[in-house]
Amino acid sequence: MQISDLERIARQIRIRDLQAVYEAKAGHIGGEMSAIDIMTALYFKVLKIWPDEPKHPDRDRFVLSKGHTACALYVTLAKRGFLPEEEISTFLKPLSRLNGHPNCNKVPGVETNTGPLGHGLPVAVGMAKAAKLTGASYHTYVMTGDGEMQEGSNWEAISSAAQFQLDNLTLIIDHNRFQQGAALSDTNNLAPFRSKLEAFGWDVTEIDGNSMAEVVPALERRSSNGRPHGIVAHTNKGQGISFMQDKVDWHHKVPNEEQYKIAMAELTEAL
Repeated sequence: MQISDLERIARQIRIRDLQAVYEAKAGHIGGEMSAIDIMTALYFKVLKIWPDEPKHPDRDRFVLSKGHTACALYVTLAKRGFLPEEEISTFLKPLSRLNGHPNCNKVPGVETNTGPLGHGLPVAVGMAKAAKLTGASYHTYVMTGDGEMQEGSNWEAISSAAQFQLDNLTLIIDHNRFQQGAALSDTNNLAPFRSKLEAFGWDVTEIDGNSMAEVVPALERRSSNGRPHGIVAHTNKGQGISFMQDKVDWHHKVPNEEQYKIAMAELTEAL
């Protein structure tokens, strides 16, 4: 699949995500838009997966630690064939399995339940360590938010991953510079992340996380020296929608009818 194909799919996923959040009147659209290029590259180019066998033992694992952006994951999984695309219209409705945070017991393709921040990376370290212990060939990817990196559990996991020489683990930090309620620079700003990860013994790649041409090779890179791979993905909150981009309010704000029409026009213009 070519870069242009992946860019087109990412645009389609953004459109469906926008529609789902608007119809549900809830969601976390800003952080979903920043992460969609990475999820598109993973599911349509990089991950070794079988949608008809979501628990295939040889599959690569992807953990969405920033679980509040579940809608983007659901849309991506549906487009990749893990669940019916029409099911997206049930997002957050009573009895729907598409909850506000992903549930591995209900949704095929979800590797572990996430929501409380700071949990996904430690779980992913366990998955990668299990592969080392059993000789399995799968690779584990995990995406965190940058605000989420304030959780101490993440740094314990980073230290452990280096100690265990987990070169079968890739951490992607969605570095959109905003968290709920504030910019990172106004809270507990741990950036720059590269030097900190390198100090723990990680290999690090720094990219534009909304440029598919940079995202794909970074995700495909494999460490072979016993060092885990960290990707610092510089992204934009609300990527692709002019009035949402880099605005803290859009962490979980829902567009009204006029805003929805503007956003939809902007996203469909390039299709």
